This record gives sequence, structure tokens and C-alpha cells, in this order.
Amino acid sequence: MKILLIGEYSNVHATLAEGLRSMGHKVTVVSNGDFWKNYPRDIDVSRRPGKRGGFLLMAKLCLLLPKMRGYDVVQLINPMFFELKAERLFFFYDYLRKHNRKVFLGAFGMDTFWVQGCIHDRLLRYSDFNIGDNLRTDAEAMKYRNDWLGTAKERLNRHIADTCDGIITGLYEYHVCYHRYYPDKTTYIPLPIKMPETYSTDRVKKSKVVFFIGINRERSAYKGTDIMLQAVKAIQQKYSHRMKLSIAESVPFATYQQLMEGSDAILDQLYSYTPSMNSLLAMSKGIIVIGGGEPENYELIHETELRPIINVEPTYESVYQQLEQFLLHPELIPLLKQQSVDYVRRHHDYLAVARQYLTLWTK
Repeated sequence: MKILLIGEYSNVHATLAEGLRSMGHKVTVVSNGDFWKNYPRDIDVSRRPGKRGGFLLMAKLCLLLPKMRGYDVVQLINPMFFELKAERLFFFYDYLRKHNRKVFLGAFGMDTFWVQGCIHDRLLRYSDFNIGDNLRTDAEAMKYRNDWLGTAKERLNRHIADTCDGIITGLYEYHVCYHRYYPDKTTYIPLPIKMPETYSTDRVKKSKVVFFIGINRERSAYKGTDIMLQAVKAIQQKYSHRMKLSIAESVPFATYQQLMEGSDAILDQLYSYTPSMNSLLAMSKGIIVIGGGEPENYELIHETELRPIINVEPTYESVYQQLEQFLLHPELIPLLKQQSVDYVRRHHDYLAVARQYLTLWTK
């Protein structure tokens, strides 16, 4: 098959492309590398700052249009698949629909149905936008609410969802939000992870447990990293003789991977039900995730045995308590490390995931 993957979130498309190519398919990834994370791509469509940057990107994309036709499958990472205003993306989407066989929408991050599912439909006990019946009002949550509801972005999102050939969701949370409105065209497929050649289930430092946390400066409060960092620093102050803390702040993907190596546990995604790409990458290396691992996640993938994720509720107290219990029971670390690797191998291996995509695309 000839496949075009447009846009990038957390290495999803780059990893999927690698799996598809290994099976003999011709794949082109067109993206901005997910901004400063700088993930691999075949054609770079990063935008320079300001209005001039928008004009230059528009011109570049118009020149690229002839290269974005004649594909069996086009998959968009998000309704905002290029760094242009939503009003301009209607043209590019309609062009892709007209000149390619099938177009699929990815539900991997921020969009109208995610915001609506959290705020109005209340499909989740907690999320990036609500904790129980209380809506979050921090600056970033309000920004996304204003971006995606009652705007051109919403109109674009609904236009694509209505007219595309299928919607692929990557997390439990996104799946319930889309399945509510498009049950016949929404399919959950696990995120793809390329298993490392080697991994370790032993503690790296016998004397201390090593924790790792990655911080995105722009989204720290929104993703709950600020709460997790506060809790782990409090634990470090109390148990400095038992633990070591490693912090990575807004670094490219390659550097992030290097800094993660040698950790026993990673703190990630306070408001999530499901492990994300960074969490799964860590788990594939034998690193335990402290974050999103709700029962709904395991039910969606029909996992009845493995429980490798230390699930936390979205509060400082919950994170602190789970960290303390983890630190006081290091004898559990080897088992959870092995279960983490087994979990990713069983559900997220990039070749198995690529085959699931092919099955859906060829229906």
C-alpha cells in the first residue's frame, strides 16, 4: 500500500511508519516533528514564527500538494494537521479527500470531541478539563475550551469527522468521546512502540530508587506535572537516603530518551486513564509508570492478568501516598518492571499495531 501520514504527536506516526515499511509498504510522513520534540519525518512542514512564517508554510504546502495525491490511505494526526488557521485547513482536507482513496482521522490529542466529552458530556471521572463535577479553570484549560468550542476549529473537526472514512483513537479517553457520536466509524488501536533490543528488570542502584519526571514548561499545570513534581520533591526531602530524582525539562526526544535511561520509575500524565507514548516507551525499557492506569484502560484491551501501572488519582495526596508506598516496598520493583515490559510487548508492539491499522484501512 501507499500510505501518507500527516502530522505528529509523541512519535506515533514515525513509529507506525517504521512498522509499515518493514512489511513492504511505501510510507511518507509529513510533519513538523511535534515542535521542539523533533521526531523523525520524511517531509518537514515546520512553521517559522509570525505572519511571514504562516505565509511561507502556506506556499510550501501548496507546492507539496501534487506529492500528496494518489495514496491508498491518508491519516491525519489531528484536525489541525498543519500549523495554519483552521479556516485554511478546509481546503487542504478537501483536496486530500478528492485526490486520495481513503482518509482517516486520528484521535490522539486535543480536539473538539475531547473537550466536549470532558466538559459537557462528563464521560470521565476526571480529565484535563474536569475533576468530578468541578471544571478546571486554569489558563491552559480555558484556552483549549475557547479554541475548540464554537470556533472554526470545531467546524473543521466536525467536517472531517463527518466525511472521513474512519476515526482511529489511541487512548481510552479519546475513544469514549468519539464513540459516543460515531460508533460505526470509531476504532481503538493501541499506540505503537518499538521494543528495545535490551531492557532491565533489576534495580539500577541497589541503595536508591531512581525516579524520573519529564516537564513540558508550557503544559506543566495542564498535565498535572506540577502536582507530581511537588509530591516527588516532598518524598525526596523525607527519604533522601532512599531515592534519587532525575528531571528533564522541555528537551528533544533523543535527549529525553537518554535522560530516562537508568530509572526505576517515571511519573507521567496525572489526569490520564491510560499510559501515553512516553509512558509506554518507559515501560518497554523496564521502567515502572506512576500515572494513568485505570480499570477502564485494562478492560478496553481485555487485559486480565498484568497490572504494571501504579495508578494515581489526580491529587497531591494520592501521588504522595503511592510514591511513599512504592519507595517503602522496593521488593516489588522487579515484578512490576517485568510486567511493564510484558504489557507493552503484548499490546503495543509496533508491528502488531501496524497490522491492526492495515486490517482497518483495507476493510
